[in-house]
Amino acid sequence: MGQMDNAKELIDLAKSCQTQYAKFQKRNPVELLTTEQYNAPHPYPPYSYGSTYGAHREYLEFDQGQHRELQTYCNKVGIGYTTSVWDTTSAKEIVELNPDFIKVPSACNLHFEMLEVLRDSYQGDIHISFGMTTKTEEVAIVDFFKQNQADSRLVLYACTSGYPVPFEDVNLLEITRLTKSYGSHVKAIGFSGHHLGIAIDQSAFTLGATWIERHFTKDRTLKGTDHAASLEPGGMSKLVRDLAATHQALHYKPEDVLDIEKVQREKLKYRKS
Repeated sequence: MGQMDNAKELIDLAKSCQTQYAKFQKRNPVELLTTEQYNAPHPYPPYSYGSTYGAHREYLEFDQGQHRELQTYCNKVGIGYTTSVWDTTSAKEIVELNPDFIKVPSACNLHFEMLEVLRDSYQGDIHISFGMTTKTEEVAIVDFFKQNQADSRLVLYACTSGYPVPFEDVNLLEITRLTKSYGSHVKAIGFSGHHLGIAIDQSAFTLGATWIERHFTKDRTLKGTDHAASLEPGGMSKLVRDLAATHQALHYKPEDVLDIEKVQREKLKYRKS
């Protein structure tokens, strides 16, 4: 919401939920928007923070120095800092901060000028969402990073771009498809969920998504388009708890009869006399 105090409060809340990273967004509205888009009114005026859509975006935006401040605060709190970048200028600015990874949102995954900055001027991992992306476009993106073996730094996210997404449009088996298509080339497969609740994230992990991304807010009734499709601290804490439990449980039996079963086997197992 354009306020540093709010951002730091969200970092504190995310840390209290035991999440591993707090991810922000970085945009250069003048570069990202056409003149017509910049000067147009916000499509839903009650959610606007400015007289035009461009002014609205400028109000919400943190500059590079503020992102450095967020990164420093994350380090102090003990949570990872990262950012999604939407344009070439923003990519260059965040590359200078050198976070563990940088995210490319679905909307910008065909911005090859920006992708080139991440591929050639940055050594960290690159996470890319594949919402609203054709299979032909997916191949072009991965091939672009193969050109200098940067595909080994890619994490590809199954994603449906909607806010919120009804369950029937989540299409969790896209995780399996991405794993089959690209798993031998890229570092990992993730899941970026814009659905409501926390019921299906465990399934995403079980299907092979080792990164789970969810939108996060302190209050789902706040002014803005993303809050309603976000998790509040209570939901995020339960999500992290349940993912940890699923991770702990998702193994084969190391032996036919476990120690915990031996007493029960002795007491209950049918044996023909």
